This record gives sequence, structure tokens and C-alpha cells, in this order.
Amino acid sequence: MRAVVYHAPRQLKVESRSAQDPGPGEVRIAVAYTGICGTDLHILHGDMDGRVGPTAVIGHEMSGWIDAVGPEVQGWSAGRPVTVMPTRSCGHCHACRRGNTHICHAMQFLGIDSPGAMQSLWNVPADLVLPLPGGLPLEHAALVEPVAVAVHDVRRANVAGGDHVVVIGGGPIGTLIAIVAQQHDARVVLLEPDPFRRSVAAELGIEALDPRAADAVGFVQERTDGAGADIAFEVSGSAEGVSTAVDVLTTRGRLVMVAIHAQPRPVNLHRFFWRELELFGARLYQREDVEQAIRLIESGAVPAARLISRIEPVEAVGAAFAALESGGRVMKVLLDWREPAR
Repeated sequence: MRAVVYHAPRQLKVESRSAQDPGPGEVRIAVAYTGICGTDLHILHGDMDGRVGPTAVIGHEMSGWIDAVGPEVQGWSAGRPVTVMPTRSCGHCHACRRGNTHICHAMQFLGIDSPGAMQSLWNVPADLVLPLPGGLPLEHAALVEPVAVAVHDVRRANVAGGDHVVVIGGGPIGTLIAIVAQQHDARVVLLEPDPFRRSVAAELGIEALDPRAADAVGFVQERTDGAGADIAFEVSGSAEGVSTAVDVLTTRGRLVMVAIHAQPRPVNLHRFFWRELELFGARLYQREDVEQAIRLIESGAVPAARLISRIEPVEAVGAAFAALESGGRVMKVLLDWREPAR
């Protein structure tokens, strides 16, 4: 079998490894496609070496088929199309006891803390596997995990019909948040400086503005008769994004922090006080979010094909990572693990 292995910063290698039989409670998945995301880029850059050791198999966005079933596993059979929710909670920490297993204090994230999906045969706990509809193209299903992130973010914000929503940052997650929010009949505007990302948003029916060329706060004020937005999603990871998110909100508006900020940011706390604003963190997803993501992709509500910019063979993993890292005309990049005979 083949695997993409992280050795050191900027050192990924495609290696041959021996396939292992699935253990008790595990299934072995023949991986079809894996997506590359911002977390994988952080690993490539060496930013996560405290969690990702040398010779680690990375990746967590995927689709594939059941290849073999281990002892003590019921309900699965070879050939079934599946995806994986790549988070394993401890079940007994304070967060887990309160039902918040997705923010477990001892979370094990597959592809970071343990071997991930960038391998042609992947053994995973059966309880993390979700079935896919038979007619769903597997390249589309490789987007289930990032769509689940967007579903959770929108649910965390309690988006409702008629809400004015501002999404700051038009990468894959920001665009998906905009799509899912529109499914809730929200009125969405996306702020994104990159013209390619704005063009993708426009093709998907999302109003997108360049915050460098337009007065975003003024636009939102005009759109809302001077009230401001009900909800702002900060997905840019920038200090400017945080400031804009605070400034566009209406009285008791909700700021949802989606991006991972590597350093503290100045925040206008007076405005939080004056308008009684609320700040929500939004991290990962729960199983119901993954299930909803599958339904949205299957129904076409999330147009997965229009978000996939490139599909590369595994041997071109370096070019695939470089394409995403370049920040050019790219949204989602997938690796194709299918053997030619399949």
C-alpha cells in the first residue's frame, strides 16, 4: 500500500508500507480521495511538530470503501462507500460528560495525533465511520468533513431565516459557511480580497465584496437600514477581519470565531459593552453535523464539484500541496488514491 508520510518541515514522501489487518472494533478502508486543508499545510510547515511526529501519515478529509472488517464489528461489509469523522473523544472528561465530545479535553484527531487518511488502506475504529449514499460521487464525498465544519459553525450561531450574515474570508470554509447560511434563508455577504475566490462565490450565488475597495461597514449599514448584521463569521484569521466583524454587528449581534488566530488580537471591547455583543467559538463538529453535511452534498445544496479545483494523483502530492499553498486560483485540492484497476 502507499502512504503520504511527513518526515520534517516541507518533507513529504510517498512510501510503500505493508497493509495491516483491521484489529478488534476496526474496519479497513480503501481510500478513494483525500482532501488537503489548511491544517495539512500547517503540518507541512512544521507548525504542529508538537503533535505530529516523524514518519506520520497525515490527512483527515476523505472518502472510500470498506475493504475489510475486523473482529467484533457488525453492520459493515466490504464495498460499502464510507467517510470518517476523524475525531476520537475520551468520553470521561468534563466536556464529554456535558455532551460536548467534539471539544474533548483529550481529543485524538486522526491525521494529527494518530495515522490519517493519506494512505491507500486505512484502519479506523468502526464507530467513527459513516455510510455514504450509493449514488454520491466519492470525489464529492471527500468534502464531507469541511462541510461538517460549516454546518457546525452555522448551527453554533443559530442562523435563522432573514438574518443578515457577514462572512469574513472566502476560502473553502468561509464559502461553505455562506452556502450553508443561505440554506437557512439568511441574507449573506462575503468579504474577500482575492478576486478568484470572489468569482467562485459569485458563481455560487453569494454576494461578495472586496473589503479593500469597498466600505464593508457602510455597505452592511445601508443593507440593514442602519442596524448592522445579526451575525458575523470571522474566517480570515487576520486582525483586520476581527475588527471588521465587530464593527458590522448590530445590537446583540453574534460574532462567531471560526479561524485559528496564532496570536492575540486587539478587540474593541467598548463596542461589545455598548451593543451587548456576543462572542462564540466554533470548533470542529459533532456527528449530527457530519450527517447533515452528507445530506447537503447528496442533495446538491452544497455544489461540491464547483469547489474542487484540482484532483491530482498521489505521486503528485508535492504539486498538490504547492497549488494550495500558492493561494492562487484554487479552492479544494484532492489526491486520488484509486488503483487503475478499480
